[in-house]
Amino acid sequence: MKYVCEMLGINYPIIQGGMGNISNAQLTIAVSEAGGLGTIGCGTMTPIEVENIILETKKQTNKNFAVNIAISVSSYTNELINLVIKHNVPIISLSAGNPVPYIAKLHEHGITVIALVASVKHALKAQEAGADILVAEGFEAAGINSSLELTTFTLVPQIVNSVKIPVVAAGGIGDGKGLAAALMLGASGVQIGTRLIATKEAPFHDVYKQNLVDASDTETIIVGRTVGRLRRLLKTTYSKKLIELEKSGITLEQFGEMTSEKQHIKGAIEGDMDNGFINSGQIAGLIHHIPSVKELLDSMMDEANKQINQAGNELDTLIKKAVK
Repeated sequence: MKYVCEMLGINYPIIQGGMGNISNAQLTIAVSEAGGLGTIGCGTMTPIEVENIILETKKQTNKNFAVNIAISVSSYTNELINLVIKHNVPIISLSAGNPVPYIAKLHEHGITVIALVASVKHALKAQEAGADILVAEGFEAAGINSSLELTTFTLVPQIVNSVKIPVVAAGGIGDGKGLAAALMLGASGVQIGTRLIATKEAPFHDVYKQNLVDASDTETIIVGRTVGRLRRLLKTTYSKKLIELEKSGITLEQFGEMTSEKQHIKGAIEGDMDNGFINSGQIAGLIHHIPSVKELLDSMMDEANKQINQAGNELDTLIKKAVK
C-alpha cells in the first residue's frame, strides 16, 4: 500500500477508474485533491477533446493524475500516447487491449504504467513487458467487462501470488470494508468507479446518481452475451430493452450502436433512461448517500483501518482461546 502511494505520488491507495466519454476534469481534480489518483478516461474521444480535459485538470490541480486509454475502444491510441508524453502526464493506465507495444516508449519518458488485467495470464504478460502496477478487475465491475467472468475475490489473490509488482483490486469495491478486504487479499490498493459517480463533484445527471442511491443488490445486469461484448449496466428501461432485443437476435452491429458512447451520454449526462444507458458495478447496492469525494475517500480509509484492527483483535482472541 505504501509502495503504491509512493510510486503514484498520492496519499491514499485509491485510484479512479476510467469513465470513457463521460470523463471530465472536475471529478478527476476532486479525486486527486482528496488524496487519491484522479483519472481521465479517453474512451472514444478525439485527441483534441482529451487534450482540453488534460489542460483544464493541470490548470486546477498540481496533484498527480492519470490518463486511461482503452486500447481496443479508441481509434487514437498512438495519438493519445503522444499526448500524454507531450503534456508530461506522470501516469497512464492501459485497458481493454494489449499494453505491451506501448510500455517501453512510455518508460522512456519516465511515465508510470498501470495495466488493467482480468487473468493471471494477462498479468504475467504485462509484468514481463514492464508494467509498473497491475489493476486486477473482477467481473463485478461496471461497463465493459471480461468474458472470463472471474470475480475480484478469486482473481486478486491469484494474480498477487503470480507476480512481483504491486496489484490494485477493482470490481465491487466502494467503501472501507471493500478496501480492507482487498488489502487482506494481498492487493496494494483499490480502483473504484461506480461509487465516485454518486458524489457531489461528479457532473453527472441527478437521475443517474439517484438511481445508484436507490439501487438494491440485484440492480445490475449483464448485456451483450449473445454477441460476445459483455457490459454491466444498471437496470433501466433501456437496458431491459437491450436484453429483449438480444433474445430476438440482435446483431453485433446493432448492439454496438445501442451501446455507443452517444447512448452512454444520453443516460449518464442527460438522464434519459428511455434512450440511453448507465454503467454500474455491483457495488450499487452499497451506495446510500452522495458525499463529497473527500468525505468518501476519508471515510474509506477510516473504515478500512477500523475494520482491519477489529478483525485482527478478534482473530487474536480466537487464537489465544484455541491454544489454551
